[in-house]
Amino acid sequence: MKRISVDIGGTFTDCFLVWDNKYIETKALTTHQNLALGFNEAVEKAYSELNLTMEEILSEVDSVRYATTLGTNALIEHNGPRMGMLVTAGFEATVPLSRARGYGEGLDKLGKANLPDARRPEPLVLPNMIEGVRERLDFEGKIVMPLDEDDVRHKIRTLFDKGAQVIVICFVNSVVNPMNEKRVEEIILEEYPSHLLGAIPVILSHRVAGRKGEYVRASSAVVDGYLHSTMYHAMTQLEQNLRAHAYEKPMLVIHNSGGMAQLNSTDALQTIHSGPVSGISASEHLAKEADLGSVVATDMGGTSYDIGIVVEGGIKHYDFNPVIDRWMVSVPMVHLVTLGAGGGSIASYDRMYDTVAVGPKSAGSDPGPACYDRGGMSPTVTDADLVLGYLDAENYAGGDIPLNPKRSNFAIEEALCDDLDVEVVEAALMIKEKVDANMANGVNTELRARGYDPEEFTMLAYGGNGPLHCCGIASRLNINKILATPMSSVFSAVGAGNMHQMHIHEASLFMVLYDSNNRKVFDNYPRFNDIVTELSEKGLADLSRQGANEADIKHTLELDMRYGNQLVQTTVVIPKHNVESALDVLNILDLFSTDYGKRFGEGSQAPEAGIRINTIRVASYVEHDTVHFKHIKPVAENKRKAPPKPSSTRKCHFVGESKAIDTPVWNKDDIPAGTQIEGPGIVASDVTTYLIEKGWNYVSAEQGAVWFLRDEVKK
Repeated sequence: MKRISVDIGGTFTDCFLVWDNKYIETKALTTHQNLALGFNEAVEKAYSELNLTMEEILSEVDSVRYATTLGTNALIEHNGPRMGMLVTAGFEATVPLSRARGYGEGLDKLGKANLPDARRPEPLVLPNMIEGVRERLDFEGKIVMPLDEDDVRHKIRTLFDKGAQVIVICFVNSVVNPMNEKRVEEIILEEYPSHLLGAIPVILSHRVAGRKGEYVRASSAVVDGYLHSTMYHAMTQLEQNLRAHAYEKPMLVIHNSGGMAQLNSTDALQTIHSGPVSGISASEHLAKEADLGSVVATDMGGTSYDIGIVVEGGIKHYDFNPVIDRWMVSVPMVHLVTLGAGGGSIASYDRMYDTVAVGPKSAGSDPGPACYDRGGMSPTVTDADLVLGYLDAENYAGGDIPLNPKRSNFAIEEALCDDLDVEVVEAALMIKEKVDANMANGVNTELRARGYDPEEFTMLAYGGNGPLHCCGIASRLNINKILATPMSSVFSAVGAGNMHQMHIHEASLFMVLYDSNNRKVFDNYPRFNDIVTELSEKGLADLSRQGANEADIKHTLELDMRYGNQLVQTTVVIPKHNVESALDVLNILDLFSTDYGKRFGEGSQAPEAGIRINTIRVASYVEHDTVHFKHIKPVAENKRKAPPKPSSTRKCHFVGESKAIDTPVWNKDDIPAGTQIEGPGIVASDVTTYLIEKGWNYVSAEQGAVWFLRDEVKK
């Protein structure tokens, strides 16, 4: 297997190159003005280890996979195109009103606690750029009012006269019958042929989101349209860069659904959070192969801290109406929580509580933390880690980024010391304690809100800063086992390399499986089977168009189910994809009841309210070769080796200690698998730093994996 996978984050571009049995991990600073430059630099570091040229590498790899946060950044920067929107007449206020609660979506906890002062986000499509069209379908997709094509042509001209650069079409009930949306697209091309219209995108809502819910479907189409040009030009730029270096295969783009597809089969909305989702996918793969049980995936990079859950059995949690920036959308996205807590998170003085606040603002890669010596003046978590002695100023990032401790001291002193009346080291300790507490609170809230006990989970720590802060986070959660994953600094890129090609299609409906009023079980089997067949055929067509062999395409069936009118719905994976008898229906009901009881407690089931399906979802996929994780579990305690002599010693400051401690430092390459080191200690590598805090033990494993075990749990 020969493969390149890249995860472009807010601060670093991570590259993972598989070349037969050799795994190479590299990092480069993200070049936001041209992502291809950072990509080339990261790949150059990788191929230089093989003594090959970039053209030789790219001509032989089977694929290049690409995950990015570009879409997220474009939303935050709010520099997209001028958008026009066509809706069903009478529904012009659907998007501006945003269910009368849009001002609260996407806010942090403090913002949600003070909704009277909350402000609506700047709209992506202005109210005067939304035009109503005379047409109407009922909930079954039947025509109530035929499409008035003369009215359509007039409204299209109006929007283009106002300067629309993107057209979004969202009609009521178009997910049931998309005929009117498709006809308007045809009219636009009739009125403005492609040679006149150029590259102006036309976005149809039923193609972006397949579920009912007018506002979330409309906002999904709006966000997709807003990002379309930005993503298209950036991705095309990257693909042209690959073509210039002898890569002739289609570029593959990671989706936030947990799969990937070729660029020509990717919507802009599907790329949001694709980097962190790649890390969760890798966590699922690792947990399954290494038999780790339930894991909480934590990715601490330069800009953010991403949290994902994979419970035993490989079950991922999905968000079916995630909030992206400030807009709720209707796409199935692997659930994750993102906190503004990374190495570049800026520390400031919190006047209200007379303490330190960390994040969510980040110094990013340009100018970066103060110690990067590139013009950054604000103190960051990385500056605090340098002051506390955890980082080697001369060999940070393998020596590619020399750090300036004087800058860190100056930035912390200027921003915090006078207000807090403390010395620089004490302020740095407060920064570390605060950021660790923020991340621990995030993990605790995420697990307990879903009915899980943190103590029953193994924490996976990855990202450039994950192994540096994981002990401090886990101590606050009473988690006793941490696994710093193989290739931990580029683990999300590893996940991108392990993705399968996949497309998800879903149908929104109202299907009662058990009618409690009449005590009847669903018996319209052809209706159910026809929907599943149609969704499967859509996935088959998508993957066949990308060159997949029909025999290699597989499908999974999921149903979103709920009791009566409960707001909570549960996703159930159904092994049998067609319904032929009442017994098949009863098996589905039993699966739903069992899963519901596991999540919310046995006895909480409420069949007396009736049971219904809200969404039928089919994931169609083609499996690819993956990187395998073997022998990850720690060796038995009586077989562990003593560490070699440390390469050096540094004075380090730790939370709870009154003075600096002489801390031994090892080079990771010098520590064989099966070695145990008692904390405190530091293990350094070219791509990350492993901080062993007091009360923890470092136990090295195969493939560069590292276990952190508390003193009371050394097994």
